[in-house]
Amino acid sequence: MTDTSPQPDALVSIGADSFRTEVRVDGHTFIADEPADVGGTNEGPTPVQLALAALGACKVMTARMYAARKGWPLEGVVASVDRADRPEPGASQPAIRVELQLLGDLADDQRDRLKDIAGRCPVSKMIREATPVEATLTLPE
Repeated sequence: MTDTSPQPDALVSIGADSFRTEVRVDGHTFIADEPADVGGTNEGPTPVQLALAALGACKVMTARMYAARKGWPLEGVVASVDRADRPEPGASQPAIRVELQLLGDLADDQRDRLKDIAGRCPVSKMIREATPVEATLTLPE
């Protein structure tokens, strides 16, 4: 009998000894971890770093996709992503700052449009709209 259950977008596992975590996504395997000073082995980025990297990757890919569709001379995009040290007044979390560099001979209106489009990437939407997270427990197989 063939298993036809849908595969998860990500399968993440950790053992009992450290924070070193194996992440499997669509045939790719990589490590997430914590720094040694908090008990990790520092073999990979932290979960927060992965989330920030995912945001940056989504923004640059979205800008590239839009520019290609429009035939604009975008030669590359660089996103610098980080968190503010402390939350803004009235906010519960620090702000996420993204600085985009749009490379190529683009007009100002094209640059403005690409910045706007990059801000609409799927990861930005998930963060902005506070996508609900539902957790359930299952028994080990």
